[in-house]
Amino acid sequence: MNVFDFENSGLEEKLKTVKSKAGSLSFFRLIVFVAMIGLFVLSVSENLLFLVGFVISVAAFISLVKKYNDQKDQEAIYLALNKMNLRTEKRIARNLKGLDSGIEFQEKTHPFSNDLDLFGDHSLFQLLNHTVSKKGKESLAANIKSQFDLGKAETLRTASAELSTKPTFLQAMESIGTAFYNEENTNSGWIKWLNEEDKSTLLIPIFAYIGPLGGLTLATLIYLGVIPAAYFGVWILIGMVFLGMVFKPLVRAGESIPSRNQLKTYRYWLGVLEQEQLQSPLLMEMQQPFLTKGFKASTLFDQLDSLGLWAQNRVNLLYIPLNLFFWTDLFLYLRLASWKKKHGNLVAKIPDQLVEWEVMISLGAFEKEVGGKGKIVSVEKGLIGKAVSHPLLKPSIAIPNDFEIDINKQLILLTGANMSGKTTFMRTLGINCVLVNLGLSPFAQEFGFSGFQLYTSMRNTDNLGESVSSFYAELSRIKQLIDRIEKGEEIFFLLDEILKGTNTEDRIAGSEALIRQVTNTSALGIISTHDIELAELEKRMNTLKNYSFHSEIHDQNIDFDYKIKRGACPSFNAHKLMELMGIRFQ
Repeated sequence: MNVFDFENSGLEEKLKTVKSKAGSLSFFRLIVFVAMIGLFVLSVSENLLFLVGFVISVAAFISLVKKYNDQKDQEAIYLALNKMNLRTEKRIARNLKGLDSGIEFQEKTHPFSNDLDLFGDHSLFQLLNHTVSKKGKESLAANIKSQFDLGKAETLRTASAELSTKPTFLQAMESIGTAFYNEENTNSGWIKWLNEEDKSTLLIPIFAYIGPLGGLTLATLIYLGVIPAAYFGVWILIGMVFLGMVFKPLVRAGESIPSRNQLKTYRYWLGVLEQEQLQSPLLMEMQQPFLTKGFKASTLFDQLDSLGLWAQNRVNLLYIPLNLFFWTDLFLYLRLASWKKKHGNLVAKIPDQLVEWEVMISLGAFEKEVGGKGKIVSVEKGLIGKAVSHPLLKPSIAIPNDFEIDINKQLILLTGANMSGKTTFMRTLGINCVLVNLGLSPFAQEFGFSGFQLYTSMRNTDNLGESVSSFYAELSRIKQLIDRIEKGEEIFFLLDEILKGTNTEDRIAGSEALIRQVTNTSALGIISTHDIELAELEKRMNTLKNYSFHSEIHDQNIDFDYKIKRGACPSFNAHKLMELMGIRFQ
């Protein structure tokens, strides 16, 4: 593999240098190409000794092309690193506009993804995503939305923590993908082609060797004047019969093998992965398929790239005469068939394996760039958080809170003034649970929870197309929750402004009925409400506790401290907010 510079400092000067080198190499390449043509003409028209110079010029031209391509690849890496630096600045500043939102992965019916800003504008996906392929994005989104599995999360956490200490490796993997991967040129049909067996006959290998020998012999005899040049026509007509036997398979190969940039992405990724020393069990397991004894996985993509280059350029004006004279398609077909038989099944698995590496790179890069660095604590039943904050808020303005819920404090009734922080606090707990499940560190000093599943009901909107009101949408969410907890599932739920779509009397009665229903299950949860009357339930229910967020009302403004407090909210601010917005009370 080419050795690239993946250091992201001093990029402007590095870019100037690499562009200058590429320009010089391009100029020398042109001079050698002109010399190569001249030497070939002289060798044909004057003296065969000029062939020696022609061969040397061809070798020099190939070397210059390779060096030029290396410089252009390094330039692409530097440009990619520059883009990555800008994206990193955005993530650190929590200015996520312009980053891929992953909105296509949003699901209204998902247990929690619709309510926690996991996808869309200013979302966790934007903060987390470092993938470059469509499959990589899909796999990352699936992990974000996956059911909670603390055992799997611990394995992922060890791996992501190790990757966060390898900045050069992370930069190398992401910059290679950013520089060379192009989704538009992805050809999914090549995996099927790799697994197909090529049919062959004994005639093909026989005439694959007869072709070059016969063509060279014929050319020599014609050059010496032993036989007339017309025999070349006969030779070409004979060759067409055998070339026709491999025409369709080679066309299919040319159409199936991905673009050079696509193969280059895989080849360079594999080169980096083969060289990296990894320690965590998961990363070593993921790396193992690329460390096959006897050959390197990156070498296989080098070989496929070379074969693909020939297959995709068979209509080249330089190749056609060679093919007609020496029947080179037969030899190319044999090489492709032999390579596929030996390595096709192995190579076909690698792209999906690299997709999982894209996900791991995203996790490691997240930990390095903006990770919460919080300590994970074990919890027998419930959730504990110390100085928990929201990852999508700037650390300088995020207000941390302590919180604990367990079997003795099964249900939290959360009251508070408008805009005081109730909903943000609930989302803070939920999104930190998602981070932990992803194998990432929480945004807290300490955070941990038991083996429950998360369920939320916060953003319930109407749907005119389905004739569904927001109130009915909320009831549907609550029904799904009830069905799950009554089956005995361990659930931690977050219900925001419960039953807000109906009148006060029915809302209070319905909320109390739901609270009593939940306390007879193993579920834990938080219910936020503006109905202070529900706070009286704490006196009659041992497992329900009141917590609240407060506001301080002044003449022309309202102050919030965004700190959760024990007990019900003593006052609300809706009246003052309406006044500040221009509503006049008589």
